[in-house]
Amino acid sequence: MWRIIVNVGLLGNKVGMTQIFDDAGNIIPVTILKVGPCVVTQIKTKSTDGYNSIQVGYSNVSSKTLTQGELGHLQKSNIQPLKYLKEFRVNKINEFEVGQVLKVDLLSPGQLVNVKGKTIGKGFTGLQKRHNFTRGPMTHGSKNHRAPGSIGMGTTPGRVLPGKKMAGQLGNKIRTIKKLKIIQLNLEENILVIQGSVPGKPGNLLSIVPSE
Repeated sequence: MWRIIVNVGLLGNKVGMTQIFDDAGNIIPVTILKVGPCVVTQIKTKSTDGYNSIQVGYSNVSSKTLTQGELGHLQKSNIQPLKYLKEFRVNKINEFEVGQVLKVDLLSPGQLVNVKGKTIGKGFTGLQKRHNFTRGPMTHGSKNHRAPGSIGMGTTPGRVLPGKKMAGQLGNKIRTIKKLKIIQLNLEENILVIQGSVPGKPGNLLSIVPSE
């Protein structure tokens, strides 16, 4: 069962984090996002594609960086080359048209949004860093300081069970932070200030969708 998004989302980049003060003098940790402008590149309808959705594009690039298929898809609608394309499920497609520019003014202060992005990749890490395992004793001849130790049983079942916590890739995964409150909007610079933190490092691509 597909989840239907009531409002179309926007794409943007993370600028960084800072803190601001509210009217009562409380410190609020916030993240600064550069959102849009995004362009509607395609509209899918239930009659032709089986579902209703809006495809939006973000970040102008040179045509040399795109493949012929990507260029042809955008040129069919007379849209400039865009680096990122993302599809959002919507209920009403009549509110949109191809070539329409979507800006941060679709959102409002106090609104809750879900922010999706890729977390910071930390490479191949060990058990202590990846799963918070306790290290072994450091003295008295112990040779098990940060080693994994036993990872399975003996004859029965004679194998390592799936899902065993072991060393491996940490981070670099798609994560969604839900219900983040919008604190401020800057319509001239397309800047969005939201409370809390979002995935990734500065410059990371993010998807901002109104929370239901």
